[in-house]
Amino acid sequence: MHFRNLTFVAAIAVVLSLIQGQTIAQSVTAKPAKTATETWTAPRTVDGQPDLEGVWANNNATPLERPKELAGRAFLTEQEVAALKKKANELFSGEADAAFGDTVFLSVLGNVQGTKSGFKSTDGETGDYSSVWTVERDWDNRTSLITDPSDGRLPAMTPQAQQKQVAAAAARSSRPAGPEDRSLSERCITFGSPRLGAGYNSYFQIFQSAKQVAILMETIHDARLIPLDRSPHLPSNIQTWLGDARGRWEGDTLVVDTTNYKPGVLMNVSTEKLHVVERFTRTGADSLKWEITVDDPGAWSKPWTAMIPLRHSKDAIYEYACQEGNYALPDILRGARYQEKQPTGR
Repeated sequence: MHFRNLTFVAAIAVVLSLIQGQTIAQSVTAKPAKTATETWTAPRTVDGQPDLEGVWANNNATPLERPKELAGRAFLTEQEVAALKKKANELFSGEADAAFGDTVFLSVLGNVQGTKSGFKSTDGETGDYSSVWTVERDWDNRTSLITDPSDGRLPAMTPQAQQKQVAAAAARSSRPAGPEDRSLSERCITFGSPRLGAGYNSYFQIFQSAKQVAILMETIHDARLIPLDRSPHLPSNIQTWLGDARGRWEGDTLVVDTTNYKPGVLMNVSTEKLHVVERFTRTGADSLKWEITVDDPGAWSKPWTAMIPLRHSKDAIYEYACQEGNYALPDILRGARYQEKQPTGR
């Protein structure tokens, strides 16, 4: 399986100490980071569409949800961001374990605050990749990718979604009876669509024609085909892991409307009611703003929106050699059956 260098997103705390232990003054007012100039004009394809083609990297370090410690703060100061970046470079220079999910930010935060020292994986068994796999992160001063609700937090989950979360956690901590007890990504089926996670094979390649846009996702070689012909969605009883997408142009923004998802494809809790609207807008020669609005009344109490800045990359998309039914899954199940036959059950 091909891996890019690893590094992952985590959260920040409300009072950040500077590198030498200095505390940032409370009077400092954080502001949105500067963006590309308004005079920049997006290039055009031969068909006259805004040109979104190329490889785009999602290595942003901002957490999906705003940490509770940062309630009421949408932005960090430049000094705070500088302190976090420096500490991240120290922690994940190859000497520590690789971190997953939001643990990169959490570890950086704890070390800057002095509540943690270094970083050690919580795996405790087979170990993880070394942080030598860590790629350089793209840092900005936002405290969450979520822009709506304004508190930067996911809306409350429905009772149905909460039950799914509990069941998934129980399945992860017990011996699998069959492949269905393992996650979609572990089974090499999909990492979900839209795939929000950063820092782990999180590259996209966009192809355009006059009538269609294709988005190739590096993980599990998922390819999304998006017609631009204003045709209606498929009948609701036809569901796929990537959903049924329809695209249109609104000025220089590509709007992608997707329905007909199989349940569980987004964060393991989404339902057949999932409806996603994405907006792709070039904001500079090397930047693409990706806004995602998720509406699933079966999983969340209200819709929510996140914005992920993608960065143009000269890297190629390599094969992510992960096929459903690969040798790892039978070995996992074989190991579970072997353990069950032991006198101690271990």
